[in-house]
Amino acid sequence: MSRSGTPEDAVAPTLPALVALRQAVQGRAPARKGRHGASGIALSPLRGRGMEYAESREYVVGDDARHIDWRLTARNGRTHTKLYQAERDRLTLIVGDTSPALYFGTRTRFKSVQAARAGAVAAWAALRDGDRVAAMRGSLKEPPISPGNGMKAVMRVLDALRRWYASPPDEDVGLAVGLDHAQRVLRPGSRLIVLAEPASVMAVPDARWAALARHNEVIVLLITDAFEQQPPHDRLRFAHGSSRLELDLAGKAQRAQWAKDFSMPLQEAAAKLKARGIRAIELSADADSSAWLPAPRRREVA
Repeated sequence: MSRSGTPEDAVAPTLPALVALRQAVQGRAPARKGRHGASGIALSPLRGRGMEYAESREYVVGDDARHIDWRLTARNGRTHTKLYQAERDRLTLIVGDTSPALYFGTRTRFKSVQAARAGAVAAWAALRDGDRVAAMRGSLKEPPISPGNGMKAVMRVLDALRRWYASPPDEDVGLAVGLDHAQRVLRPGSRLIVLAEPASVMAVPDARWAALARHNEVIVLLITDAFEQQPPHDRLRFAHGSSRLELDLAGKAQRAQWAKDFSMPLQEAAAKLKARGIRAIELSADADSSAWLPAPRRREVA
């Protein structure tokens, strides 16, 4: 996709476009609640066990053995378990990958713009669900967008997404650094939304993904481009400034190399995340930016 002759928000996100995505979120249902939590992509408005101790009571079958109050158990001879104050102020943390490979696109918009839009959808969903919202990226210089409630917090996140995905930041140090920062901010029961290039996911150590998923809900949106995933069987000519390149994608060897560079990282990243209990969702640059949310509620007919 060239920068000439395309809509402004196709190559760089605009704040009005990110604000307008609130409408896409309002028509979609939060996750369903169940006995053991929520099903679907978003967590229940009940924030989970929480970290603040409330009281201890006598153990009953089905209680988590990890929460046994060993001191009280030893003191009175009967097994007791600890209860914790339910967390009512869950955090939705958005971590943006800003690797150069995202600033490219062939259909509808750049992958970077889709990343910004998906992050905006996550921020609006957090507002709908009553969460605090924060955002960060892989940077050693720029401070994160600190957690906050309400419209002002969402707007701070949207402005950060607009800046991050307008052009590749000069001092991006990788998704792994962003996730390292995230691990210090997250508390059990938080929701982590990661906007990422598949190759960036593969560069993050397995242990980091496992640690993040241990006590939090983690959703990774793998941002892709249709041309990268399904290139035509043809001889293509590319131009970059005064440089010209011809690529024969009709040949078997060339297509195999193309798959290795683009298709395989997506498959490998999805498998890697799934193995660690993380929801991985492919989001093509030309897709509905809110497609990863649960389906809209159906209107009941009387």
